[in-house]
Amino acid sequence: MLHERSGIFVVPNAWDAGSAKMLTALGFEAMATTSAGLAFSLGKSDGEGAVTRAETLANATAICAATHLPVSADLENGYGHEPETCAETILLAAATGLAGGSIEDATGNAKDPNYAFGLAVDRVKAAVAAARSLPFPFTLTARAENLIHGRPDLADTIKRLQAFAQAGADVLFAPGLASRADIEAAVKAVAPKPLSVVMGLGSGSFTLDELAAMGVKRVSIGSALARAAYGAFLSAAEEIREKGSFDFARETIQYAKLNALLRQN
Repeated sequence: MLHERSGIFVVPNAWDAGSAKMLTALGFEAMATTSAGLAFSLGKSDGEGAVTRAETLANATAICAATHLPVSADLENGYGHEPETCAETILLAAATGLAGGSIEDATGNAKDPNYAFGLAVDRVKAAVAAARSLPFPFTLTARAENLIHGRPDLADTIKRLQAFAQAGADVLFAPGLASRADIEAAVKAVAPKPLSVVMGLGSGSFTLDELAAMGVKRVSIGSALARAAYGAFLSAAEEIREKGSFDFARETIQYAKLNALLRQN
């Protein structure tokens, strides 16, 4: 188990079978999905309930089929408010071939972005119970989303992470931890359980060695790789539309290299 061995590891986030195959060919040891990357690929917005559970599970199935690596899925808020729905989502996710998945305490409602503490904990408990009922190990990650939803309350975030850990979550995750002090505080608060952090949000950037020294176990990239890909696409399209030139093509990856990467799996 990657979470149980010594040292830190990265789970880059694939958004389709092609990106999953390329990440596998590059030698990563595990990967995760990205709700934002999936939403963008479907022409939808992220974090607003626009992507359905069925679409997420179909995406997870395609990604799992494209790689031999263990995959953890971004299951957003479990696609329902009730704990029972979270449990059902975990069971359905496990049937796709996933090795793990996350449940977050974000409601999807901008006016009331986080579930009340008690309900948030009950949702994690239900997800953990579903994961433990499976005939194989399923790593359940519990996410406290305060920091990326306009609520920079570290004390409440840590309180939630600790409660999620006590509820049985295998990994704890609070996207938006940006400073060394905050990351170290979260690591200490949930120990001995592992803390996952996300890099690539644009705030707070540390090397793997620096994060390892802070006690972080797992590093996610979130939607950063998908945004990098779409950013290059938009920049190229804007050049064509606005300048009528094609200089972007000098920087694109070679056709043969892409084919070779995808042929390896």
